[in-house]
Amino acid sequence: MSDKINNVSVGTKANVFFDGKCVSHSVFFADGSRKTVGVIMPGSQLTFNVGAPELMEITGGECSVKIAGESAFKTYTAGSSFKVAANSSFDIHAKDEVNYVCSFG
Repeated sequence: MSDKINNVSVGTKANVFFDGKCVSHSVFFADGSRKTVGVIMPGSQLTFNVGAPELMEITGGECSVKIAGESAFKTYTAGSSFKVAANSSFDIHAKDEVNYVCSFG
């Protein structure tokens, strides 16, 4: 994944979750699709419930993730990604500051 996203509009209001432990901004593409670009704070242990399928691309940091239905946590670092099915969830434990790009659908 590149270190920047070209030809987009960015939402100016932050999406703040879990009392500020996760903060993201929406990025809108000309075709109507949307991604979020965000950060999870170091030491956070969070559970996300997913409506639409998601692709989480880790662009910085290290985290452990357990997707619903899986038996164990897996480690992800910059340059890696994981997918979450629709109507599912995942637990994420941030070892340090985790930067990500999330795609939907």
